[in-house]
Amino acid sequence: MDVKEGAITAYGVVLVDILEQHRFDEAALWEYLDRSLPDFHRPARLQQFQGGQSNPTFLIETPDRKYVLRKKPPGKLLPSAHLIEREYRILRALEHSGVPVPRALLLCAIDSVIGTPFYVMEYVEGRVMKAPALPQLEPSERQVLYRHLAAIAATLHGVDFLSRGLADFGKPQGYVARQVDRWTRQYVASKTEDNGDMAHLIAWLSANVPRAEEMAIVHGDFRLGNMIVHPTQPRVMAVLDWELATLGHPLSDLAYACLPYHLPAQFVGIGGLHGLDLASLGIPSEREFVAAYCRASGRAHPPDLSYFLAFSCFRMAAITQGVYARALQGNAADARAIEYGEVARRFASVGWTLASSSIGG
Repeated sequence: MDVKEGAITAYGVVLVDILEQHRFDEAALWEYLDRSLPDFHRPARLQQFQGGQSNPTFLIETPDRKYVLRKKPPGKLLPSAHLIEREYRILRALEHSGVPVPRALLLCAIDSVIGTPFYVMEYVEGRVMKAPALPQLEPSERQVLYRHLAAIAATLHGVDFLSRGLADFGKPQGYVARQVDRWTRQYVASKTEDNGDMAHLIAWLSANVPRAEEMAIVHGDFRLGNMIVHPTQPRVMAVLDWELATLGHPLSDLAYACLPYHLPAQFVGIGGLHGLDLASLGIPSEREFVAAYCRASGRAHPPDLSYFLAFSCFRMAAITQGVYARALQGNAADARAIEYGEVARRFASVGWTLASSSIGG
């Protein structure tokens, strides 16, 4: 598939023609939006964002506005995956919370319009910076942006989810054990080969669940690559991709944000910071980043962070294995998804190394 010249967007990804496996009845969509979305005016143009391995995402352009549409992928889906309705709900709940999110405009929870449920949100102008080393920025800007990232995490975890109508957004007890069980089942459902590191990691995580429980809104994929950064300033304008959001332990978000510190810079997918001269880059060390989060959230240094780091690798191994399995079926959102079998193996390896280090310590 050829990428059109000049198709790089403010979202930091490439716009392409709709992938064949994600095509749907555009006329039916325009008719639905005519009826249901205020201020929507045709003519409208639809393109797909290349990248993102879960819910296909599209840009809608009209003469006076831009919108973003996210939908479930077609075909047979794993249980509890691709929960578009939950994404829409959390975006609406977090409006005016202090957490920067795009405004959710419309949810279509039925299949009859374009074949799967979908929602439409506002388009936020800005930059997506996928590489944790932030090569687009100056050292002073990197320091500011990482501090902003820590502050946003603390703000999110401090949101009163009860007053936001999210009392039933997650179960009140046993988040970590449920997550280990959930992602183990997801991994087994998409497993394509035996993986000793993953087997060891699953057993270790199941046997060492932290006793202390906390409850907060957690994003589930909290990293710079899922954020829109201001066009010219080092601050986050919108946090994206809330598919994995739930009520759970805030350290799961913090550890995931710290994961690049344990991955090499050229790591496929989210990239990493391990081995780089962070001081010269202006990027805080992992200890400094965690300290910034703790100051913003008013908590002491978390003793269970090492567990959640290993857990983050395990969860990413399960997710990327699912991407790889969908690629083998010809149903992934990105042509590069076929590479994710190796990514899943690497995440399992890093996770088991972290767990083994914890045992040794």
